[in-house]
Amino acid sequence: MSETKTYNIMEIMKMIPHRYPFLLVDRITECVEGEYCKGYKNVTMNEEFFCGHFPENPIMPGVLQIEAMAQLSAGILMTMPEYQGKLALFAGIDGARFKNVVRPGDRLDMESRILKRKGPIVKAEVKGFVDGKLTVSAELTFSII
Repeated sequence: MSETKTYNIMEIMKMIPHRYPFLLVDRITECVEGEYCKGYKNVTMNEEFFCGHFPENPIMPGVLQIEAMAQLSAGILMTMPEYQGKLALFAGIDGARFKNVVRPGDRLDMESRILKRKGPIVKAEVKGFVDGKLTVSAELTFSII
């Protein structure tokens, strides 16, 4: 059986190239190499996107929720020896559904599970939750270069 690992923000920054203000994963709480990953993003009022989305009713944009889950998914892949030192590019999205809003003060809990891999192409199922309620789900495709 594969070992479950955790990663802090400094370790995540070694895996993926994203940096402030576009690094959207604060911690990976569970990761089984090449299988699944769980982690979170603490959403604060200090996020730059809240200046315009929307000043009187701040909501985390859905596209950034998807991006956060894509970054989490890249973390699964970058733990695999054959992908270390490579880049996971977002290549597609299918079936995205937004069920609830994400607001300042929320913790966006995320999970990603690899559905299939074929050479440099990887498909993952992703879900996001706030307080145990599903907020977003999708299937994401990545190309490893």
